[in-house]
Amino acid sequence: MTCTAFVFSGLGPYRVGLAESLLAHRPGLATTYYRAAEDLLGIPLTRLCREGPAHHFADPAVAHPAAFVTGLAALELLRAEVVRPDLVAGHGLGEYTALVAAGVLDWTDALLLVRLHAELVATADDRVPGAMAVVEGLDAATVARLCAESTAAGRRVGIACENGPGHTVVSGEVAGVHRLARTAEAAGARRTERLPVGGPFHSGLLGGCTAEFAEALLETEFHDPDLPVVSSVTARPVTDAAGALVALRDQLTAPVRWTDTVRRLVALGAGRFVEAGPGPVLEGSIRRVAPGADIRVTGTAPGLRLALAAAPAAIPA
Repeated sequence: MTCTAFVFSGLGPYRVGLAESLLAHRPGLATTYYRAAEDLLGIPLTRLCREGPAHHFADPAVAHPAAFVTGLAALELLRAEVVRPDLVAGHGLGEYTALVAAGVLDWTDALLLVRLHAELVATADDRVPGAMAVVEGLDAATVARLCAESTAAGRRVGIACENGPGHTVVSGEVAGVHRLARTAEAAGARRTERLPVGGPFHSGLLGGCTAEFAEALLETEFHDPDLPVVSSVTARPVTDAAGALVALRDQLTAPVRWTDTVRRLVALGAGRFVEAGPGPVLEGSIRRVAPGADIRVTGTAPGLRLALAAAPAAIPA
């Protein structure tokens, strides 16, 4: 039988109004998650998500909790409509939502870790300004070689995400990312574009944050997963609480292996994907890796209607 995988997006830019289709369908989600998150974080998350101003989402300490909570709201809505996953995975930041979906983390604990993660990256960015950029049209091996050449020249940069054939994201020092963009274009890249994110995520530049983040992880209660969850750090299933903790620790500096993660989900039987959250962010990358997959996206009103209409006939509970 074809399985259904719920996938949760990571560093795609969050914009004002992305949660509106979810909240319009189930207004109670605003209280269940957004206002509860406000009490924990001390920021007016509901107002910012619905009204802005948009410039607040340039701060990862706002954008990342917003994306995480929106993923949770989509998950709750789907569950309430008897749309349930057989497998889950998250791209980078989305791994926190996937672990909540799999019963590994309480959502409030995950939210506090998401905020700490964003704050640590911002602190590291203050010390050594970083950047990220997408590179399209080159294979990952070529991009890795160009990153190594830039780093050897004293401008540190590395692969942050492998998002499918011909689509790679790099992360590192601002000068390294700029140099990589130039050399990638010279090597035949179809497009390079700097991403509007607040630091060098999934980068070795964050190595100085690992100890503090690991301490916070050790103080957080983790549980063994109650459904299969594939880590985007290892592209392998997380089988116990300890493995989930290590995956979150390692993703601070390790690249997102999304290409291999999607392949692993397909190998485990996934033929249907529901992107739950402020998408569409992952739909294109999944199509590049698994072109025959059935993909539903909750981040738009039409996509949400399609995802909900699939239950129970196409996406069994």
